[in-house]
Amino acid sequence: MNIPAELKYTKSHEWVRLEADGTVSVGITHHAQDLLGDMVFVENPTVGRQLAQNEECAVVESVKAASDVYAPVAGEVVAANDAVESAPESLNKDPYGNWMFRLRPADPAQLDGLLDAAGYQALVESEAH
Repeated sequence: MNIPAELKYTKSHEWVRLEADGTVSVGITHHAQDLLGDMVFVENPTVGRQLAQNEECAVVESVKAASDVYAPVAGEVVAANDAVESAPESLNKDPYGNWMFRLRPADPAQLDGLLDAAGYQALVESEAH
């Protein structure tokens, strides 16, 4: 399973990358897209929206199911990736190369509470049993 070491992860299967400008990019993990199957629809949060940590803020839909995407940290949405909305299958092809939205964290310390790659791998393995 592909779990890049440089990213942080949530228990709800989002990945988080801290960008040089202090924002964070958010997407769904390889495991999440694998469970969902072929993506057919993505709805990102609106730019400017204020999110609480763990708030439902986006939707991904596959041929199998729809799933909510949650804000990994509190903050303001500063960008939404229109490319994944117009080509949802890109999340299947490259889940870590295709971010969904970017946040400016209200409290960057919340990033410290997210899982590292080893912690996320342990979570996925525990869910498989």
